[in-house]
Amino acid sequence: MLRIGLTGGMGAGKSTVARLLVEHGAVLVDSDAIAREVVEPGTEGLAALVDAFGPEILAEDGSLNRPALAAVAFADEQSRTTLNSITHPLVGRRTTELIAAAPADAIVVQDVPLLVENNLGAMMNLVVVVMADEQIRVHRLEQFRGVSRADARARIEAQASDEQRRAAADVLLDNNSGAEALAPQVQALWERRLVPFEHNVRTRTPASSSGAVRLVEPDPQWPAQAQRLIGRLWLACGGDARRIDHIGSTAVPGLAAKDVIDIQITVADLATADALRDRLADAGFPPIDSVTRDNPKPTAQDPAGTDTALWAKRLHGSADPGRLANVHVRVEGSPGQRFALDFRDWLRADADARAEYLEIKRRGEAEAAGKLGDEAVVAYLAVKEPWFDKVYERISPA
Repeated sequence: MLRIGLTGGMGAGKSTVARLLVEHGAVLVDSDAIAREVVEPGTEGLAALVDAFGPEILAEDGSLNRPALAAVAFADEQSRTTLNSITHPLVGRRTTELIAAAPADAIVVQDVPLLVENNLGAMMNLVVVVMADEQIRVHRLEQFRGVSRADARARIEAQASDEQRRAAADVLLDNNSGAEALAPQVQALWERRLVPFEHNVRTRTPASSSGAVRLVEPDPQWPAQAQRLIGRLWLACGGDARRIDHIGSTAVPGLAAKDVIDIQITVADLATADALRDRLADAGFPPIDSVTRDNPKPTAQDPAGTDTALWAKRLHGSADPGRLANVHVRVEGSPGQRFALDFRDWLRADADARAEYLEIKRRGEAEAAGKLGDEAVVAYLAVKEPWFDKVYERISPA
C-alpha cells in the first residue's frame, strides 16, 4: 500500500484535504482521532493516566477532562515525559492496527499534525503539506473555532515554521483561497500522482518519463528532494547501508541536468545489495533488472578494462511519477562507487569541469532529439560514455 503523510499548521485546512482524499478513495488514519480513542472511558490508556496523574483528571461522567490533564501533565518536563510514555505507544499500536487492516492496494493517508515536528517524513512514501498564510489561518481559527487572536498566534508559533514544513514537503497544497480552489489541487494530486504511485509500488514498476532526453535548468530544490529520498532509503536499509549519497548532476549546484535524482547506496558486498532488493521495492524503489553494472574502465586491478565484475551494481528506480530517481547500489571501495563520489566532487569544485560536462550533455541531448525511450537513452549515452572514460583517467587514483 501507499502511505501518505498529511500535515499542516493549525487553520491551514488539513482536515479539508483529508476529507477530499477520502472522497476520492483514500483510507484515512487520523492521529488526533486515535489519540482521543486510546483514552476513552474503559481503556487501558485512561486507566494509566489516572494512575499517573490522579482521579482529578476525570470529568464527572468518568471521561478524560483534557484541560485538567493539561494543567498537570504540562507542568514540568518529567510530567510531559510521563504523559508521552503512556499515550505514544498506544497511539502507535492503534495506528499500526488500522494500517494493517487497510486493503493491499490502499492509499493510506495519515493525518499527523506534528509530522514535521517529530521528523516522521521518512516513514511515509510521500509527505503532503497544506499551506496558508498566517493571517488567513488566524482568521479561520477565530471565525470557525472560536480561538482568540492572541491564542491563535501563540499556538501557531509553537508549531513548526512554514520554512520547516516546506523543507519536509514532497507536495505543497495552497489553501489561501479556500475549498473551491483546493479541490482541483487534491484531484490532480490523486489522479496524476497518488494513484499511479500506488500502482507502481504494488506492481514493482519504476516510474518513467515521457521517454525523451531533456535537460532542464538547475533546480534549487534538488538537494532537499534528494535528502527526503535518502531519509526513506536509510529507513529501508538500516545497518546494511554503509553510506547513502546524493550523486550525479542534480548534486552539483548550478548544473543543468535531466530532472532525475541520482542516489548511491554503499554496501559491503553484492550479497547485501541483493538482500536489499525487496526492502527497497517495498519502500517505493523497485528494481531495474536490466542494469547490473556500470560500463567498465581501465583500473589498476584491470588495466584492459574488461573485468565487468569490478563494475557490478544493482539499480532501483523511484515508483513516484512526481519525483523520478535512480538508486545505484554499489559495493564499498569498488571503482564505480568511488568514481560516482569523485566525479561529483570534481564537478562541484571545478567550474571549468562543469562547463566541459555541460557541453557534452548538450551534445548528447542534441543527438537524442526526436528519439524516445531506449533509443533516446542510447543516443545520449553514446556521446557521454567516451567522455566518462577519459574523465575517469583524469580524476580517479591509480
